[in-house]
Amino acid sequence: MLLTPFLIAMAMVFSEASASCPVLCTCRSHVVDCSGQRLFSVPPDLPLDTRNLSLAHNRITTIPPGYLTCYAELRVLDLRNNSLAELPAWLFLTAKRLAHLDLSYNNFSHVAANMFQEANSLVRIDLSHNPCLRKVHPQAFRGLAQLRDLDLSHGGLSFLSLEALEDLPGLVTLQIGGNPWVCGCTMEPLLKWLRNRIQHCTSDSQLAECRAPPEVEGTPLFSLTEESFKACHLTLTLDDYLFIAFVGFVVSIASVATNFLLGITANCCHRWSKASEDEEI
Repeated sequence: MLLTPFLIAMAMVFSEASASCPVLCTCRSHVVDCSGQRLFSVPPDLPLDTRNLSLAHNRITTIPPGYLTCYAELRVLDLRNNSLAELPAWLFLTAKRLAHLDLSYNNFSHVAANMFQEANSLVRIDLSHNPCLRKVHPQAFRGLAQLRDLDLSHGGLSFLSLEALEDLPGLVTLQIGGNPWVCGCTMEPLLKWLRNRIQHCTSDSQLAECRAPPEVEGTPLFSLTEESFKACHLTLTLDDYLFIAFVGFVVSIASVATNFLLGITANCCHRWSKASEDEEI
């Protein structure tokens, strides 16, 4: 009986310690908001029951490895408008419930193969407005079967591997507009896949335009048809091979004849020059 108040007091102290709110952040109902505080690094300690963490609109450049290890309840992570160029490997190893990840307005130059490894519950990823983003690894989204919304708009992408999207069976919304797409032969497989998925996958088709080659610059990506890639499938017939062989033979004969005539001419000039010298002597 005498120990009961002491135990209750200790439990309250422990509870308050485990739920302490970081400096410059506000904490309420499992939501930790540290946005717009000009932070250069992530806060070191968060309440263990954090479900929604906002670190948006700061100056954060790196995320420490294992930063999310203790926050297994995390559902939403907002890192938009920072200075992030990469994420550490296995960052989401214990974040099994993370569903929404916002990485927009950062400095990512590529999406690595292990960037979202083990984040199998992700439903939405926003990588928009990363102007330096030029490469997405073909296996970058592998294992994200629950992913429904993917935003890759307004970056520096000129090419996107079809393999990167084939691993997303649940994809519903795909944003790819505002990128400098090169609409050459390598773009055809992606466009075919997108056209087949257009009824099931909403896309910002009006904003996606070709930047190169020059003859299709400014053309909407989804306006390209199979006819646009006809030159990519040109095959040579037997007549073509015979014509090429004939032209090659003619060119070879002409080259030999030209060299022969040049040799005779050079020899004649040499003899004429020698004869002129003998006459002068």
